[in-house]
Amino acid sequence: MPKISAGLLMYRICNRELEVLLVHPGGPFWRRKDEGAWSIPKGEIELNEDHLLAAQREFAEETGITPQGTFTPLGSVALKSGKIVHAWAFEGDCNPTTIKSNLITIEWPPKSGKMQQIPEVDQAAFLSLALSRTKINPAQIPFLDRLSKICRLTNDGCIIAS
Repeated sequence: MPKISAGLLMYRICNRELEVLLVHPGGPFWRRKDEGAWSIPKGEIELNEDHLLAAQREFAEETGITPQGTFTPLGSVALKSGKIVHAWAFEGDCNPTTIKSNLITIEWPPKSGKMQQIPEVDQAAFLSLALSRTKINPAQIPFLDRLSKICRLTNDGCIIAS
């Protein structure tokens, strides 16, 4: 059975352009990786955990921000690893340079027996949809496409089509 993750895609309107918040994984493995390495804040769901509640928990753990608002389902995608990711979009804003990620323990270098703590996320940024498509894990691009199809820009921001 494949592993299942859940995540949230925060979006905002800036200068009449839709932007999304993406995060970059922390640690030495990801240090020099950029294009295709970014992601929506997400993580594995716990046994019998509600998928949306897991997405909200993971978002808070990886950003230090408690997500609030209306959560619009974006469906799911399958990663190359076989993991299934479920996502929801919500409108919000923050200063991405002030995110506070949880710490995780990894073995580094691999098979060395040396354990170290690293931030799960080392940076976050609001990016345009065009730039997001180059930065995000390619398997997650459908989340960007689905958001752009349901978000209609108005003078007051974004209205999600129901």
